[in-house]
Amino acid sequence: MSAMRRTLLFGFLLFLLASSAGAANDPFTGTWSLDVQRSRYPARTCPVSMKIQMESVGHGIRYLSDALFADGRFTHSEYTADYDGNQAMVLGSRGLMLPVFLKRIDQRTVVASYTKDLMVVATSRRVVSGDGQTMTITTESKDSSGKLVTTVAVFVRQK
Repeated sequence: MSAMRRTLLFGFLLFLLASSAGAANDPFTGTWSLDVQRSRYPARTCPVSMKIQMESVGHGIRYLSDALFADGRFTHSEYTADYDGNQAMVLGSRGLMLPVFLKRIDQRTVVASYTKDLMVVATSRRVVSGDGQTMTITTESKDSSGKLVTTVAVFVRQK
């Protein structure tokens, strides 16, 4: 094997190792359950239970969530998105939902922006705690009257 081929092969192997190591170290991956007692939602909007599953895919994440509400309503959403700020389509229980853009701020912080008619209508800041056991998602959006609404959802990593 020529020196050039060995160098290219070695570089490619290093790239693969670095990519898989980064994916394995993503603190967002895993299954998370909503801690209703520690979360803050506007009156009568908090799910009675919610699970989020995330797994590393390429340079981003595959996200799935299921929520059950007190009135018996069940919602499901899922998407696969890179952390590069490019749009990803979100599929929900009733079809397509608002597209999402993910941007990694640092190793433990990701901002998800949801858009409608090319305007950001909701922003969620996801932060994983230093011990990797808690994820807090703070979402800001406007209600139907235009008033800013903030929800704080606290999730606990499942073993």
